[in-house]
Amino acid sequence: MSDADASKDEELKALQAALGAEHAAVYGYGVVGGRIGANRRAEARTAYDAHRARRDELQRAVRDLGGEPQSADAAYSLPFPVPDSAAAVRLATELEDRVAGVYSDLVRAASGARRGNAARALREAAVRAARWRGGSVAFPGLAERSTPSAPATPKA
Repeated sequence: MSDADASKDEELKALQAALGAEHAAVYGYGVVGGRIGANRRAEARTAYDAHRARRDELQRAVRDLGGEPQSADAAYSLPFPVPDSAAAVRLATELEDRVAGVYSDLVRAASGARRGNAARALREAAVRAARWRGGSVAFPGLAERSTPSAPATPKA
């Protein structure tokens, strides 16, 4: 396998991982939207729409590299129960942190316009996570280096 083929294969794997994360985020925001308080419902809807758009963009990118985009699962396991608005805020934060992580991998694997798009997606996810969390982390998308900047309590 040539270096170019190996690079393309790595980029395709990173695209598929990002696509999987976006499928999960779309599903998760369906849960968030059903539990979030009215004061943050528009924010949840905006995030849901952003993840749907990114999902569609990633499906095209996978096809452009000759791959078959992975399909969404019928359901996804949530990391914890989401019985109320406070838990919905925590879930939204977790979704954004996970999406940021896969986009950091895509930034590393991609080049050119795809790298720029992945960096923008990483930034957008980090900003949404900071809004949901009520504070930022030092290295968004790098879980091993991310610690909250302040022990903020997210508002429901």
